[in-house]
Amino acid sequence: MSLPARDDPRRLVLLETIEAREDELVDLARALVRIPTVNPPGEDYRRCAELIGDRLARRGFEVTYVRGEGTPGDTDRHPRWNVIARKTFGPGPCVHFNGHIDVVLPGDGWTVDPFEGVVKDGRLYGRGSSDMKGGIAAAIIAAEALIDAGLGLPGAIEISGTVDEESGGYGGVAYLAERGWFSKPRVDHVIIPEPLEVDQVCIGHRGVWWAEIETRGRIAHGSMPFLGDCAVRHMGAVLERFERDLIPALAARHTTMPVVPEMARQSTLNLNSIHGGQAEPEGDQLPAPCVPDSCRLVIDRRFLAEESLESVRGEVVDLLDGLKAERSNFDYGLRELFSVAPVLTERERPVARDTARAVQEVLGREARFVCSPGTYDQKHIDRIGRLRDCIAYGPGLLALAHQPDEYIGIGDMVLSAQVMALAAWGLLAGA
Repeated sequence: MSLPARDDPRRLVLLETIEAREDELVDLARALVRIPTVNPPGEDYRRCAELIGDRLARRGFEVTYVRGEGTPGDTDRHPRWNVIARKTFGPGPCVHFNGHIDVVLPGDGWTVDPFEGVVKDGRLYGRGSSDMKGGIAAAIIAAEALIDAGLGLPGAIEISGTVDEESGGYGGVAYLAERGWFSKPRVDHVIIPEPLEVDQVCIGHRGVWWAEIETRGRIAHGSMPFLGDCAVRHMGAVLERFERDLIPALAARHTTMPVVPEMARQSTLNLNSIHGGQAEPEGDQLPAPCVPDSCRLVIDRRFLAEESLESVRGEVVDLLDGLKAERSNFDYGLRELFSVAPVLTERERPVARDTARAVQEVLGREARFVCSPGTYDQKHIDRIGRLRDCIAYGPGLLALAHQPDEYIGIGDMVLSAQVMALAAWGLLAGA
């Protein structure tokens, strides 16, 4: 146990320092939200990275910018720029705060400008406010308060702003992890301030398998469909079999992983998109009368620690092969798009343990250990960086991610900054 005692005067000074910087925390989060780092395509990454880097350089951090060259989406127009800042106190461990700077598109339904950073009723509104620029701002304020406290800490603190988490993280954390940025001896503990509520410590996530299924047919004149073979009808048979067999089977599977919300403790299948036949005509142009010879369906399968990727893939292949054996002229193609195995770190790991203790200290209630229904960049730190001491902890509500009128509670940003500061103090001082 390495957290400061309750009667340690330095503890009170640290917490009060963060509380006194609430306005500064809000201003930083607003500045981040106002940079529309929409992915895809990956807008304004360099500008957002430099906002973080310039601030931390003024605080004595050594700042490095790394472009994820050659990664998906990286072009001269939309380069994948990441920022990593390090403050070294002396020999000892390194605590790293990692946050993704990319956000999804705003979409419709907003009642405020999604990139204005509107503050009202104790909340900061904007795309990325919760997922996860408010968390990045809280981590920066936490680190700066630790430095200003003059605690004589050993080791180092790192803060990174990375890209493309919303599209797999390959230009961000994956690229950096492949080059040793998230491995020992450089880094020992990682906290990712994803929006999972201020009293929850996230120790992992479900797995994911994305694939595209194509059913094939034969083109013919639409007035004589009997001379062709409709690929959309074949896809209809796939969908019917999913509804009849696969989806009920998935709903019956449950995990011991503490996934939130409760409904996500089962296996799930989302039909992400479907397209059959000709491309949509422009304007008021009518389509040509043709029997579609191709139909494509993208599926998003989320799976549990108790399942293997091979079994997840195999049950879809078996279903399709079954249709091929029993349905006349049925033919298909299967293209795998993306896969990540489930991640689950131990509650006894130092970063999970000290963050949970800090939650108890700051909030006065026991932390809940949870897992995320979707993946985040822990997958790359765990699988590529071989660093198990990684968790997600940060302000914000997971249910608000990617929603219109996304917001983050200002009080929650302050509380999470206090928790992160205490957790980092414990991890550094307890080495």
